[in-house]
Amino acid sequence: MSATMPHWAWAALTILGLAAVTAISRNVFLWSRRELRFPEPLQRALQMAPLAAIVAITAPEIFLSQGHLIETWRDARLLAAAMATAAYAWRPGVLLPLVAGLAVYLPLRLALGW
Repeated sequence: MSATMPHWAWAALTILGLAAVTAISRNVFLWSRRELRFPEPLQRALQMAPLAAIVAITAPEIFLSQGHLIETWRDARLLAAAMATAAYAWRPGVLLPLVAGLAVYLPLRLALGW
């Protein structure tokens, strides 16, 4: 680090640089004068990206405890996730699986201390 620039200036410069790179990379497709065509495998992969991101975020929250794989089925998160999955399989949507999962999770967590 340079001795002439204060730490806050480096932080501000870094944030501005990251903002510029993000804005340019996300908007380059809008600025193009011709339609950009992606290969079919890339289009299919991009359709799966949101689902992959959700799984990557939620799976560790369900299956790990303090960085280690949970070793017992007596965990409220497992049963709540199973109930939410079953509710979604019965009626696809957002609200029903959320309510079903919470209906299992909260009593197990609060009443039984799982």
